[in-house]
Amino acid sequence: MIQRLKKIIYDLFFKKYQYRKIYMIGHSHILNIRKNYPYINNLTNVDYKIFSQNGEDGIIDYLLYQIKVEKPKFLEIGVGDFTESNTRYIFERCSPKGTIIDCINDFENKVKKNIKIWRGELQIVNKMINSKNILNTLNDTRSLQDLDLFSLDIDGIDYWIVDKLPKNFSKIAVLEFNPIFGDKLEVTVPDDINFNRSKYHYSNLCFGMSLLAAINIMKKKNFYFIGTNQFKNNAFFISNNYSKEKFFKNIEIQHDNISENANFTESKNNKGKLNYLKYKDRVKEIYNCELIDLSSEKMRSIKFRDLLK
Repeated sequence: MIQRLKKIIYDLFFKKYQYRKIYMIGHSHILNIRKNYPYINNLTNVDYKIFSQNGEDGIIDYLLYQIKVEKPKFLEIGVGDFTESNTRYIFERCSPKGTIIDCINDFENKVKKNIKIWRGELQIVNKMINSKNILNTLNDTRSLQDLDLFSLDIDGIDYWIVDKLPKNFSKIAVLEFNPIFGDKLEVTVPDDINFNRSKYHYSNLCFGMSLLAAINIMKKKNFYFIGTNQFKNNAFFISNNYSKEKFFKNIEIQHDNISENANFTESKNNKGKLNYLKYKDRVKEIYNCELIDLSSEKMRSIKFRDLLK
């Protein structure tokens, strides 16, 4: 009862103040580091968290700044209640047009409790996105028209969502990938429209796509890979309309040793409890998971362990 009362008091009197404080500190950091943008040679140099889960805020600001987009129109799929997301800082900073999509209970009201909705033109869409409904949803909301920033993080069939998108759908794209799959394999989980990360494998480790799968599908969409965040779970892509030679000439692109450098541990045992497996043990845990091998023109279903031989 006491804990519940404390939460109510915090939500009523301190939550918005805390968010404002976080914003002001983060915004001050961003403005201060912008003077170094012309000399950045790796995206991890600008990795910085404000409202994103990890360091995406700083990287996104750098990318937008370099291609001279001041008030980006955004689309983010997979935002939770908008407490932590890749586009919240942008919404707070410049009040742009944007669309956020997720499938949580009471989604719109939860979002409105965290932000001043009147500050910008924000569409809030409560829907479980899959490869069958993605295009109709985006057409109905007109989310892809003149899009500057696209972010996708649904812990599941992300590859198959991107596969349905048209070429040149945005200027910048942020895609979650699964670092456990390594940097050599081009794989994804099957296209199951009801995919659930925890149900697919109790470990919570078999989901999404490999980095190489993300890079290659985005090449088909006319994007090039520019780097990852320091956490090694999000990849960043730039439309070929903004050439690397002109806008990011100093960036040195690296994507090796992804699995070894992704040190976060969110694995669970078969009872649903976190067990914090390290790299090699994480790989072994999902040996028997079924994946789709995308490395040839004829896709094939195969066990993860067979790909490692």
